[in-house]
Amino acid sequence: MNEDLRNVVLGVLATGVSGSLGWLSRTYLWRRDRRRKQAFFGLREGAECLLVVNRKAGSERAVHNVDVSALLELSALLKDCGARPEMVQHDAIRQGLGDRTEFCVGGPYSNRRMAAHLASLLPGFTMRVESDPVPDRGMFTVGGEVYRGVPGATEYVLLARLVGGDGGRPVFLFCGQYAVANQAATRYLARHHERLARKYGSGPFVLLLKVVNSDAYGPDVVELVADVTRQARTPISPASPPAPAAT
Repeated sequence: MNEDLRNVVLGVLATGVSGSLGWLSRTYLWRRDRRRKQAFFGLREGAECLLVVNRKAGSERAVHNVDVSALLELSALLKDCGARPEMVQHDAIRQGLGDRTEFCVGGPYSNRRMAAHLASLLPGFTMRVESDPVPDRGMFTVGGEVYRGVPGATEYVLLARLVGGDGGRPVFLFCGQYAVANQAATRYLARHHERLARKYGSGPFVLLLKVVNSDAYGPDVVELVADVTRQARTPISPASPPAPAAT
């Protein structure tokens, strides 16, 4: 073998080794990131999970089109985790918590499952479900603070990861004052789940988010108002009147 041929062979071998090492490195990082994502969402390869949704007003089966968009946001995450989602209407599920990871979308006025979760898991948080007076419809109260939403301008949504039952699987809550806020919360989780995992690990969190000017920006512009984990999980004291409404 002459020197030129030897150099060609060595170059090919070096390229092959370098490519193999790069592929192995990328595969390792991808698998590591996938394991971390699965741990955060309480999922494993092939695991079943629940997508609990409400019904569109006036319909027996249809889901609000904005909530469908929220489900699509979640489906992309679940696909990355290798999970198998099952969509269930809020009044068609009869099981406890912890056996399967659950994603519950919609306010308590139209989602009975959400109402049950809020009452049992977040006793320090309330959402006004009565239609009158109109300015107070959908109003949040947590930690002595009141948050009133203005459709299309300022809308609040609660994003929570909680654990209950014996199985240890989490339930994720997306409880918005309006449908677009539900989608905004799912999009926020899709964008920031890595940061949330680093901060909270597999522990609980309850975040209050604000959707800004959805008439112009849709569900894309979302601000973190506060981490209300402690306040939302602490039963409300009847001796503590609510503070003036936040703006």
